[in-house]
Amino acid sequence: MIGRWCHICGQENIEPKETVWSLISHFFYDITHYDGKFFSTTKYLIVRPGFLPKEYIEGRRARYLHPIRMYVFSSAVFFLIFYSLFTFNWNERNEDRILSEKAGVAKLTLDSAKNTALANAKDKEDSAVIDRAFVLAVTPYLKTLEADTAGTTDEFKEKYMKKKKKWEKKQKSRFDVNITNPDRKYRSVEEYDSAQHALPPGKRDNWWERRARYREIELNERYNGDQKVMMKDLLEKFTHTFPYLLFISLPLYAFYLRLLYRRQKQQFPYVTHAIFLIYLYIFTFINLLVYFGLNKIHKSMNWQWIGVIEAVVLLYGVYYAYKAMRKFYGQGRGKTLLKFLILNFAAFWSIIILFAAFFLFAVFKF
Repeated sequence: MIGRWCHICGQENIEPKETVWSLISHFFYDITHYDGKFFSTTKYLIVRPGFLPKEYIEGRRARYLHPIRMYVFSSAVFFLIFYSLFTFNWNERNEDRILSEKAGVAKLTLDSAKNTALANAKDKEDSAVIDRAFVLAVTPYLKTLEADTAGTTDEFKEKYMKKKKKWEKKQKSRFDVNITNPDRKYRSVEEYDSAQHALPPGKRDNWWERRARYREIELNERYNGDQKVMMKDLLEKFTHTFPYLLFISLPLYAFYLRLLYRRQKQQFPYVTHAIFLIYLYIFTFINLLVYFGLNKIHKSMNWQWIGVIEAVVLLYGVYYAYKAMRKFYGQGRGKTLLKFLILNFAAFWSIIILFAAFFLFAVFKF
């Protein structure tokens, strides 16, 4: 090794035993160097659609963070926040909490009004009149309110049970995918196999139906027929397959782009389409994180005008994808728009199929 750097591997000529200060200085250099690249790359990614993949395929890469490293980092942050924000809990009902809060506020308001009126009474006779007025005018309203919200009267109980049954029926129709059998016709695999053997060969279940029935029996045994808990676990398992779903969708969408730009296959080989999509996925992660943040502020602060900003963020994401295609592939507005629509149509049906496939995978593996 001659000089400060090795002419073969690029290793810096330093002492094998570094000092503590040397370790600290190298650590901060690497962190600030990475941060500088990350933020400058992110800035170009957001404000200049299609610029970074164009720079990459033209060989200007040293000043930007590598797309693979950036994808791994951004996807990890995105899914960490996503799983923190979105959880599934079918046992909690916000409706009960809202009704209880309304009842409490209404009762406090009426009690306060009555106490204020009594405080302004001049004598016992006025107080008696106020009490009588509240009994005649306010009490029927209060009972009606309690019947609708507080749950302290027989009338409420009847209304509440009707609402509860209606809500449960709605949830069942929305989330019951019949993975488990509420009737539990077969309580064991042996019982099911015995029933199948008793049938003529032509009326027995096929291979897929047998696998589904075995899984149904297993889930019934595991959850004791409790579909709420089962659906919670299933959906959590399903959402945790999203990173793998995106990983599979990327080469598939790159293949679609390869077909759309097949006449430019010399200029845009398959790997360049993948690079373009990696940057597009990274931007989508950032765009959705901004949207999720605005949505949380919207719900917590109840500022309606934030809804407009949310819509703008989502619309910019759509415009960004179109603009990135036009910039990267260099075609006119008409051709780019047509190919953009075709790509999104194909991607939509592909993602539906992938969702179904991954959901079935989650059903048989969770």
